[in-house]
Amino acid sequence: MADNQDKGIIALEENKKVQEYSEKLRELRADGVKKLNDCRIELASLKKNKLIDESDRTKRIQELNAEIEKAKAVEAQNRAEVAAISKEAVKYVNTISRDIEAAVNAKQDKRIEGAKAFYAKEVGEIKSSYEARENEIKSRLSGGDPQMLKSELEICHYELKSALFDSKSRFKDHVDRAKAAKHQAFVDHIQKNRELRNGKSAFGEDMQMKWKSFIRNFTPSSFFLANGLYIAIIIFFIVCIIAAPLMGSGNLLSLPNILTILEQASTRMFYALGVAGLILLAGTDLSIGRMVALGSVTTGLILHPGMNIVSLFGFPTWDFSSLPMGVRVLMALGLAIVLCVFFSAVAGFFTARFKMHPFISTMANQLIIYGMLFYGTSGTPVGSIDSSIRSLIGGRWTIGVLNGQLITFPKLIIPAVIAIIVAWLIWNKTTFGKNMYAVGGNAEAAAVSGISVFWVTVGVFIMAGVFYGCGSFLEAFRANASAGTGQGYEMDAIAACVVGGISFNGGIGKIGGAAIGVVIFTSLTYCLTFLGIDTNLQFVFKGFIILAAVSLDSIKYLKKK
Repeated sequence: MADNQDKGIIALEENKKVQEYSEKLRELRADGVKKLNDCRIELASLKKNKLIDESDRTKRIQELNAEIEKAKAVEAQNRAEVAAISKEAVKYVNTISRDIEAAVNAKQDKRIEGAKAFYAKEVGEIKSSYEARENEIKSRLSGGDPQMLKSELEICHYELKSALFDSKSRFKDHVDRAKAAKHQAFVDHIQKNRELRNGKSAFGEDMQMKWKSFIRNFTPSSFFLANGLYIAIIIFFIVCIIAAPLMGSGNLLSLPNILTILEQASTRMFYALGVAGLILLAGTDLSIGRMVALGSVTTGLILHPGMNIVSLFGFPTWDFSSLPMGVRVLMALGLAIVLCVFFSAVAGFFTARFKMHPFISTMANQLIIYGMLFYGTSGTPVGSIDSSIRSLIGGRWTIGVLNGQLITFPKLIIPAVIAIIVAWLIWNKTTFGKNMYAVGGNAEAAAVSGISVFWVTVGVFIMAGVFYGCGSFLEAFRANASAGTGQGYEMDAIAACVVGGISFNGGIGKIGGAAIGVVIFTSLTYCLTFLGIDTNLQFVFKGFIILAAVSLDSIKYLKKK
């Protein structure tokens, strides 16, 4: 800012008219919006404060409620005037900021050009100086000790490289400072607009800010490190799309194929959303596949039409068909969730209480559930569920005919979308979600700041169990459930999260990344199957992708350290 003023560029904060707008808005908001926010913050803090006497607390709460009502009235009274002045002020700031940014950019571009010229001159001088020194060494030691000549020349070359490196570093520093000044002029513009809108941002400005930040920080190495895997996957999909018609497999990118991919991804979405929280805590879950089998078998037993064909643990077979269908559905969903939550919570307790790595606690779960299911059902599939409820929940809606093909929309996509939204809200809009990131990033620092690492860890496991239960319930609508249902699903769920950018090192990742990872992995499997690639070779492709994803994640983590 000071650098701009030295060259006669007047900053936004120094503009008299902008100052007048800001002061006027502050006056109008002082007893309205600002007072309202201050009272609400104090009220929320007061309710949590255990040290204040109850009578004093009640009295102050009543006073704050009265002040809030008064502030609301003032805010409503001034709303129209504030909106008009704010709109006018933003428009004026946008106008003058264009000139300010243009002046700053011109000045900084001139600095960059000057730095380039000076750098080129300095490099030439350094090379000439060291070339003369090299010639002097050769003439002085020519005919003497060859080892001494070699040593002197090596020292000279090393010093030359050091001098060139220092020169390049100084040049880069000048360029970076010039770029930072140009970026700051734009940031000042956006921040002033937000201040005039009382902290509210505009979508267009946010997009501009992200784009300019991306351009400013862009380097090919960091870009390919962050996106190299996705670029490789995109290239793979393009090759598959081109190869499919040539191999006589048909059009891979047709709407029915896309909807089938999304249908296959729908149930797996729940497993990825569940394990994503554990990976965020630098953990994992090896029991997902067995959880899927547990919930699916439970659902199949309850929703089977007529008498069950499986005798569970040797007990007489059950017949739930006399119960109303709504009761059976709720019972199946509820039991699937309860069972998955129970086993997941047990693993969470051992992980949190005894500092046991989730690899061990969930592997124990995997073995226990696997043994119980096979012993209890003798490995026999529980049979299909009632056709009427299968069609209602797991069927498809007919959309119409496109290019001679009947287009149907899978109903299972809807609960998967709802699950993504719920998970996103938990991760991004709740205190529990913020605590997850804190514990995953640094558990010791989180504990010092007052976060219960134990309950956050157990809570993440319980949340994972809920997602597993819902997903396993829906899984029963796709195939006849048995103790072997869900085999290998844990690997796909974990890999999807890693491909989606959720770091195994903890504290880094987004729900959107996990969701994209599931779609990518499901699409990969579908493409390979569509092209007729052997199932065993598909595991090879998945293995390479997992290796690449984790390797890139580790490299990024090491660079940050």
